[in-house]
Amino acid sequence: MAPHDIRRPFKRAAISDQQKRRELSLLRQAQNRRDAQQQARCLASSILSLQSAAPESQPEQSDTEIETVPESEQESEAFSKDLDVRQASKLRGPEVRKWFARQLMLPEWMIDVPDRLAQDWYVFARPAGKRCFVVSSNGTTVSRQRNGSILHHFPSALPAGAKIRGGSGSAQSYCILDCIFHELDQTYYVIDMVCWNGYSLYDCTAEFRFYWLNSELEESGACNAPSHYHKFRFSAVPVYNCDSSGLYSAYTGVVPYAKDGLLFYNKHALYQTGNTPLALVWKDENCSQYVIDTDGKGEIPSQQQVVLELQDDRKLVTSDDPPVLFGCLDGDIIEKSGLHTGNLLRFAIGDGGLSFADGKLEKADLIYLGKSNRARAFADSYSKVLFQFMVRHSPLKIDDLLASINSANDQEKTPSDIEMVG
Repeated sequence: MAPHDIRRPFKRAAISDQQKRRELSLLRQAQNRRDAQQQARCLASSILSLQSAAPESQPEQSDTEIETVPESEQESEAFSKDLDVRQASKLRGPEVRKWFARQLMLPEWMIDVPDRLAQDWYVFARPAGKRCFVVSSNGTTVSRQRNGSILHHFPSALPAGAKIRGGSGSAQSYCILDCIFHELDQTYYVIDMVCWNGYSLYDCTAEFRFYWLNSELEESGACNAPSHYHKFRFSAVPVYNCDSSGLYSAYTGVVPYAKDGLLFYNKHALYQTGNTPLALVWKDENCSQYVIDTDGKGEIPSQQQVVLELQDDRKLVTSDDPPVLFGCLDGDIIEKSGLHTGNLLRFAIGDGGLSFADGKLEKADLIYLGKSNRARAFADSYSKVLFQFMVRHSPLKIDDLLASINSANDQEKTPSDIEMVG
C-alpha cells in the first residue's frame, strides 16, 4: 500500500463532537494563560518531595509511600488540578493517583479525522511502555508513573540530574520530561518537554516544544549510553509532519522500540493537563498488539467492556470534563452490591450496542459486571469507549486517514516528500 494509491474521500457518520471540541480547546488556550513558571516549579517540587517519604532502600514502592494525613485535612481542594506542593505531598493513594494523572497531557482516542490534518498536526509512533514524568533537580532524577508511584530514582545527564564535581547547580535548574519507559532497551523515550533547565514550556506550542526537545536533549548528553552518573539512556522519537508521506513513515517506519499505536499532536496546542482533543491516539493491529481491550486474564472478551463512575443520582458517567452520561444504574443493584458514589464500575455493552443522534450518545445497552480494579483512578473516557466500539464494528483504518489527507488539498505534494521534524 503506497500513500498515493489512496484517492477516495473519507466520510463517516457523526458519532462524536470531537472536531468542535478541538476548535474550542484552541480558543480557550488564548483565554486561559497560566503562570507557567510557577506551575512547572510546583510539579517538579511535588514529584521530588513525595519521593522523600519513601525509604531509600525501596525506591520503586507504589502508593504506600504516600504520607497519611488526618481526615480533617482532606478537603475538596485535594482533588484540584492546581494543588500546591504542601497539599500534594499529603495526598493518599487514590488521591495521589488522580492528582498525578491530571498533571499529564492525556490524548483522546481518534474518533474522526481532524480537519487540516496535513497542515496543523504532527504524527509519531508511540513507544510501548510505562508513561511517566521524569524530573531532574538538585543532583537527582526521579520518574513517576501516572498513578503516582516511583518508577526509578537515579542519576542522569539531564541538567541538575546527578551530583557530579562542583555540585548540582542552582535550585532554579530543573527539568520535567513527559516520557515512556521502554523496558526492552531500558530507555526513556521523550514524547514531550514540559520544562527545561528551569524554563517552563507549558505555554509554548507543540511546534516549539518539539523543536526545543530535539535541540536540547542531544546536547545535554542524556542520549548517551548509560554510565555511573547516567543510569538510563534518553531518546527523542522521530516526529513527522502529518502529510500523507509523514503518516506513512510513522506507520511503517522502523524504530528502535516496540510500537503501541500512533500519536497525533496539534502543532498549536499548549501542554494542557488532563484529557485534550488536541492530542490523539490511534491504533490498528499493524502498529500495536494492544488494539482491543482485554480482560483481567489478558483475553479479548466477547462483549466490549467499559468502566464508568457512579454518581450520587445513580448516573453512570465517563471521566471527561464535563462527563458524558451513559445511563442510570438500577437502585436494587446499588443496594444489594453496597455501592457508593464515586465507585468505578465495570459494564459489558450488550447486543443493543451504542446509539447516536447528531454526534452525541443517545443510548447504551449496559450490563453490570461488578466493581472495577481498585488500582484504577478514573473511569474510561468517552473517546476510548467509542474507539473500542468502532474497532469492533467499523474501525477507522489507515487508508481512511490517508484518504482524508489526500482529499483535502495536498495533491500538490509528492509522496516522496517526507519531512521529518526530529
